[in-house]
Amino acid sequence: MNGPFKKMVSNCGALTIPAATLIYLLLGCTVCCALQSDIDCLKSIKSALEDTSNSLASWNFNNQTEGFICKFTGIECWHPDENRVLSIRIPDMGLKGEFPRGIQNCSSLTSLDLSNNKLNGSIPSNISKVIGFVVILDLSSNLLSGEIPVNLANCSYLNDLNLDNNRLRGQIPPEIGLLGRLKTFSVANNQLTGPVPNFINGTFPVESYANNPGLCGNPLPVCRGPAKKTPIGLIAGVTIGVVTVGAVAMAIGMFFYLRMVSRKKKKDDDPEGNKWAKSIKGAKVIKLSMFEKSVSKMRLSDLMKASDNFSKNNIIGSGRTGAVYRAVLDDGTSLMVKRLQNTQHSEKEFLSEMATLGNVKHRNLVPLLGFCVAKKERLLVYKDMPNGNLHDKLHLVSEGDRVLEWPLRMKVGIGAAKGFAWLHRNCNPRIIHRNISSKCILLDVEFEPRISDFGLARLMNPIDTHLSTFVNGEFGDMGYVAPEYLRTLVATPKGDVYSFGVVLLELVTGERPTYVTKAPESFKGNLVEWITHLSGESMLQDAIDRSLCGKGYDDEVFQVLKVACRCVLSEHKERPSMFEVYQLLRAIGERYNFTTENDILMLSETDYGFQLEELIVAQDVKEAL
Repeated sequence: MNGPFKKMVSNCGALTIPAATLIYLLLGCTVCCALQSDIDCLKSIKSALEDTSNSLASWNFNNQTEGFICKFTGIECWHPDENRVLSIRIPDMGLKGEFPRGIQNCSSLTSLDLSNNKLNGSIPSNISKVIGFVVILDLSSNLLSGEIPVNLANCSYLNDLNLDNNRLRGQIPPEIGLLGRLKTFSVANNQLTGPVPNFINGTFPVESYANNPGLCGNPLPVCRGPAKKTPIGLIAGVTIGVVTVGAVAMAIGMFFYLRMVSRKKKKDDDPEGNKWAKSIKGAKVIKLSMFEKSVSKMRLSDLMKASDNFSKNNIIGSGRTGAVYRAVLDDGTSLMVKRLQNTQHSEKEFLSEMATLGNVKHRNLVPLLGFCVAKKERLLVYKDMPNGNLHDKLHLVSEGDRVLEWPLRMKVGIGAAKGFAWLHRNCNPRIIHRNISSKCILLDVEFEPRISDFGLARLMNPIDTHLSTFVNGEFGDMGYVAPEYLRTLVATPKGDVYSFGVVLLELVTGERPTYVTKAPESFKGNLVEWITHLSGESMLQDAIDRSLCGKGYDDEVFQVLKVACRCVLSEHKERPSMFEVYQLLRAIGERYNFTTENDILMLSETDYGFQLEELIVAQDVKEAL
């Protein structure tokens, strides 16, 4: 074991760039086409801009080696070996010219920063056609003029928009207020006038609008119409038209009043956010199909009552596969009910899947007690896990939460590894989880880890299960996706190993997968990239959660960190199997006696070779059942 451990520290880590997955599926173009279009994109940018400082000297298109444009200054690719541009960041380079419209050929682009240059002219009126999937747009500190195009409101994935320090004039299009994912917005130091938009996701600070004397409205001073002297010659005309205008105004006012009342009525009709539940409330005769005899007589009406008709107040979790509600029966039994979203199966197919999952039972899996089909709704009933999920315990999302001590983290790591190894090796049919994260590892009353959402990948639309976080401008769970998935879009056991490796990194470091608090401000990477950096600098010890240091567990913690490093190696063939991960963790934590029985059978190399991947339950893989 010493040989692999020595190797894994030096090779630890793998780069994960999740945003391109969305682009890959949405555009549906071939890799070949994408490569050439992205090359053409950068060529057009270089030709359109005057590079007086020779800042783009590295943009040499004579080099045709694999991934050559990914080495250009300011260019980040979704994978370093293929020419698909993820991000263009070329600020402070003295570039002159108009906004380069050829950027639209970079169809996978998610971030564009052209700030602190000398760009002139106007922002393209069809900007959403040029950068339709961009999440971050920074055009600040240029010489851009003209009006902010209304079409910018169609860039619906925008999280950050910075247009300050330009010469923009006119009104900020009110439609921009409908950008529901916008978290940062600034138009300071321009020549803008009129009311600021009403943003549906909150109000931006005064600083976002500074030095635009013509702007008004919350959070700026109230808008006031300019005082004007009415010419005497207009008085007669205004008097004649006042009756007509009054009638029209009254009609319009009545229209909007009735519309407002209608909307308020709709909102009042669903104060608990459970209108969907009310639509199936009448189906009281529907029984739940239960796998446990103790609750075999339960009906849908019992669940409705136990969850207060699935009130939003009873939601205890929400993820890619759906929302989870707590339901408390009359006898005090507490259950979890998952409402599946966007299932792609017919009722017959769904029943077949449930028959399979109902037989999947293991100590480290959340027990699936039953299910219900009511009209278009699909409900799954699980045993309640009173200690929540691992993510919340590690990252202390609730007040009063205490930091998990190392023995408990070790217990969770070993038990979860055992559950995943059992799914991969001994479950019939064998299952790839495909959505492993610290949120899918729940904790029972004794803090025994229980894996949730196993086998649900088959019931979901692939776009929903893998890309919902990116579509919503959130990059949380995407920090767990293995890099090879971006190339193949095929789920494999080694992809699960990578995701579990990120969970182990969370256990050891206490950091989130996509944001590292201990890293310097200049570091913009994710947790795996940070570990890779520290490993290369022989500073891996610095990654360990400080609350764990000096308490007698240092050697164990570091050994688990090294196992995690093996799991997240960029080359999937070099990662251990999930069973090997379980064996390593069990050996490290042997003194705690967390495992009393061994229900994972030893398999031969042939059994755990290519044939296994053909038998996995996952939508991307053909099964041979």
